[in-house]
Amino acid sequence: MQRTMIVVDDFMDNADRIRDAALKLEYPAPPAEAYYSGRNSAQRVNLQGVTEQASRLTGEPLEPVPGTGHGKFRLTLEGDEGRGDIHIDSQCHWSGIFYLSRPEDCRGGTEFFRHKPTDMERVPVTPAELQACGMQSFDDVIEQIMKPHSSDRSKWESTMLVPMKFNRLILFRPWFWHGAGPGFGTRPENGRLIHLLFFRRAQPRGV
Repeated sequence: MQRTMIVVDDFMDNADRIRDAALKLEYPAPPAEAYYSGRNSAQRVNLQGVTEQASRLTGEPLEPVPGTGHGKFRLTLEGDEGRGDIHIDSQCHWSGIFYLSRPEDCRGGTEFFRHKPTDMERVPVTPAELQACGMQSFDDVIEQIMKPHSSDRSKWESTMLVPMKFNRLILFRPWFWHGAGPGFGTRPENGRLIHLLFFRRAQPRGV
């Protein structure tokens, strides 16, 4: 048995205060070559107790992945565009999205897909799986599937949508093909606002 997705509603007791704090942060314009639509907060905020909660929910000792967007808020407004769309997350064992848009603004969510040409809902994660798909390395997945097909919806079939809901946390395995859908709203107060989480299994500590 494998646990691949966890959805928790009413995740934080202070979600309103977290949202208010997030709206006060800076959201610099992304570079022109940005892969994903929207913009991350300049500041990183590690919410107290989230790592411990994620570890409890997944049944694995987890820690944030350095060098990723972990702890950043992400704001995506209507019309924001990037070069990519459907993707997987690398470097982590669990991806997390904490939804912070107001209930009256929420739309869409996190959508999962099957890649039609390969019939895969997730990328190969072992050498045997790569070989079975005719690929030599994980780089082949990026070059043969993600780069050419990420923004071509004709290559994908939607398998599931986890709707956006204020104060909802979704944790899922990062190797499943997924996309955020379009942004919405005209300003930070009514836009798509989330908190990004990327976890790996906790590394052993030296004595």
